[in-house]
Amino acid sequence: MTGYLGPDELHALRQIPLPAVLRACDARPDRSDRKKWHTTQGSLSVTGPQFMNWNRGCGGGGAIDLVMHLEDLDFLGAVAWLQQRFWLPVPGSRARSVTRPLLLPSPDPRRLSAVKCYLERQRALPEKLIAALLQSGALYADAHANAVFLLRGENHQPVGAELRGTGPARWHGFAPGSHRDLGYFRVRPLSPTTIVLCESAIDALSCYLLHPDCCAISTSGARADPSWLLVLLQQGLPIYCGFDADPVGDQQAQLMMVLHPEVRRLRPNHHDWNDELKHNPIPFSPW
Repeated sequence: MTGYLGPDELHALRQIPLPAVLRACDARPDRSDRKKWHTTQGSLSVTGPQFMNWNRGCGGGGAIDLVMHLEDLDFLGAVAWLQQRFWLPVPGSRARSVTRPLLLPSPDPRRLSAVKCYLERQRALPEKLIAALLQSGALYADAHANAVFLLRGENHQPVGAELRGTGPARWHGFAPGSHRDLGYFRVRPLSPTTIVLCESAIDALSCYLLHPDCCAISTSGARADPSWLLVLLQQGLPIYCGFDADPVGDQQAQLMMVLHPEVRRLRPNHHDWNDELKHNPIPFSPW
């Protein structure tokens, strides 16, 4: 509860865009007035972080106040409600994270066969695609037989890595000091026509195989507002949010579209793009 939250964390919760909160509360936008919403508590007008309930003659400011109003909760209950449904970076956390040194695991060629076997048999990724990733250095195996997918930033320099366990204990994580807001893992054709944002490197690879005209990028988790997204939006290509078909993926996709209206949703038919790939195997690969 709030006993574990400081001022920065509470500020981040208050700054959640009100349209995203309203949609999470099953409110409906008015068809003729984009500032008006229909809720269980009556009609609301929303202007930036402020809201006004004309039926009840009261209003407030920020996401916490709005949840207290719509869900009839006290302050602690509203904070818990928002924490369960939204994830936002704490202001200043990006700057603090950059100070941590990046510690990439060392490559271990002896473990490469285990990684390749996992990706081919368990994840249905084509052998040629895996070979191309290995050759480019975007993928390697570490001493624990983890698949290491590099996140690259400016000048193609590594800024982090997604780690995927391939042994009996399935897990995923990041190399210590990974700076997810400075770069990403991606796979792309020579002339992409769209960009699709996915939750992981394996999902990005799977999405690319299913949609070979797209540049598929991993956001390294369902994150609504990575700092590099603004640069992508300036490139002019259509951008789709391809997060998982689950509550977290849907909520973060919804929040991304509120923050960046240019982004559209591309929802996998199965839980994620790798599940989609396994249900629709690729007979051949451009690799």
